[in-house]
Amino acid sequence: MSDVNKISTDKAPKPVGLYPHARRVGDLLFLSGVGPRVAGSDEIDSAVPELKLDKNGNFLAFDFEAQCRSVFDNVKVILEESGSSWDQLVDVTVFLVNMKRDFHVYNKIYAEYFKDNLPCRTTVEINSLPTPIAIELKCIATIKS
Repeated sequence: MSDVNKISTDKAPKPVGLYPHARRVGDLLFLSGVGPRVAGSDEIDSAVPELKLDKNGNFLAFDFEAQCRSVFDNVKVILEESGSSWDQLVDVTVFLVNMKRDFHVYNKIYAEYFKDNLPCRTTVEINSLPTPIAIELKCIATIKS
């Protein structure tokens, strides 16, 4: 498979490892994990208000709703830069670091963003993510030839 199928963009946050933002295989687009980070950077989105970390990078205070919106906006950018779109999402996997605390907020924001398109969805609680964030999305979309 050639590098043409690997998609990266400066309009989305930098990956925090050695991987592209997305990869096209036929008419499918597979997005790497996307978090609430700043476009062109691996920094956590400073627009996410109330994000305060201790010296070990653990949350002291944060706005989970803002993290959700930032993640969804980053996914949308990657989809559009890849030649796909929000309404072409077919599968969404969300990773939450605290299901009890955050699921109801995630579910509310998800319903706002997915009024018309209803992709398959899986929600998984995990112990941590590679950076001090509380949510990450892994998505699959269709892409027109």
